[in-house]
Amino acid sequence: MCQNVMDGRYHTVCGHFFAMSTRKQDCLRSDCVFSSRHPPGCKSGACNRLMNPPQRNPIRISETRCEGCVMRGPEGVLGRTHITS
Repeated sequence: MCQNVMDGRYHTVCGHFFAMSTRKQDCLRSDCVFSSRHPPGCKSGACNRLMNPPQRNPIRISETRCEGCVMRGPEGVLGRTHITS
């Protein structure tokens, strides 16, 4: 099955991934409706109509937390910048 490949930034501290671009990877199967080898005008119900789940391809590795995690702060609350005792 064909699939989308997302190139993006991976934040190792929080584990979040942010896509920067997406491209289609062709499976080259004639029974996949997304493939370049699928015949135009095909009406077969046997053809695959689903793509594989997107694949994440980290092209940038960041050793920090993502912006969303930084904004949420250590307690996970949005807008909280310091811890009170």
